[in-house]
Amino acid sequence: MSDEGPAIAKRKADHLEVAASGRADFTRSTLLEHVHLIHQALPELALDDIDLTTSLVGIRPLRAPLILTGMTGGTAEATAVNRDLARAAQATGIAFGVGSQRAMAEHPELASSYQVRDVAPEVVLLGNIGAVQALAMGPAKVAELARAIGADALAIHLNPGQELIQEHGDRDFRGIVDAIARIVDQAGVPIIVKETGCGLSIEAAHALVRAGVTTVDVAGAGGTSWVAVEAERAVGGSDAQSLGTELRDWGLPTAVSVVACVRAGLVTIASGGLRSGYDVARALALGATAGGMAAPMLRAQRAGGYDGAVREIERAIASVRSVCLLAGCARAADLARAPRHLGAPLRAFLDDLELRTK
Repeated sequence: MSDEGPAIAKRKADHLEVAASGRADFTRSTLLEHVHLIHQALPELALDDIDLTTSLVGIRPLRAPLILTGMTGGTAEATAVNRDLARAAQATGIAFGVGSQRAMAEHPELASSYQVRDVAPEVVLLGNIGAVQALAMGPAKVAELARAIGADALAIHLNPGQELIQEHGDRDFRGIVDAIARIVDQAGVPIIVKETGCGLSIEAAHALVRAGVTTVDVAGAGGTSWVAVEAERAVGGSDAQSLGTELRDWGLPTAVSVVACVRAGLVTIASGGLRSGYDVARALALGATAGGMAAPMLRAQRAGGYDGAVREIERAIASVRSVCLLAGCARAADLARAPRHLGAPLRAFLDDLELRTK
């Protein structure tokens, strides 16, 4: 392994430890708590008959509208996390994404930490690479990353906030939109564009639509702040630590970002601070197709391995199903049309951005 290999592995290990600890959680919320579905005392439904199946970028249907979003890769611990969570996702019929494959692309000896097909042959699997790296690689090499792990689709992640705090992080984000357009056109694999904790604005959503993107993961503000993660990792008293502390709450709340992307006509995955099936259901009520969870599943895996992850997923799915019944919805997709009230903080945010919704 080159000298850079251990450095990347150390960074990935640090990311896992800080994210799992909760030290880098946002101090402000996703605003999803201001989505109030209206209780239906006469639902005329049976809980077991509620249909949670969900389609995603043309891949085989999910049994529930839930994705374990990309977290890690590149270390021994990451190998165990990815394999446990991929197995759990397959057992429960949901999707699973690996963390950034940059470590694997630059250091092929780390590729095994992303390999899960042998333990989860039928899971809907999402690869992952950063947009700056995708620009440098070009469509053919980006597609090869997906093929190398048997991924059904590839997430291209956007993380300028995190990179600005990370030592030796990217500082030049020019050409990203054109690169994404070329990849969508030429890679031959479904592409999902995702943020990493700062959300997607209506302006970003429209730019992605023009680039040919059809599916996004908003990864909004309110969960783990990757700006704060890098601040935690920075040398004490450094400029990076100071800037990261100052900007740790930077980003667009998840609920607002969901509305923006749905309004732009994008198939929208809601992630960033979703901590329960109820949060997933609230995001579906705003028009999201599925909800993504990361930190709760990482913590469940750390506490109980594969079995702990399965239990956490099953709890989330049961919660979505229960909310559907209580809101009078026979299908998870019907939550987008269910009666609801938006609390004042969320309504005010949407009004200020001219994203008013019913």
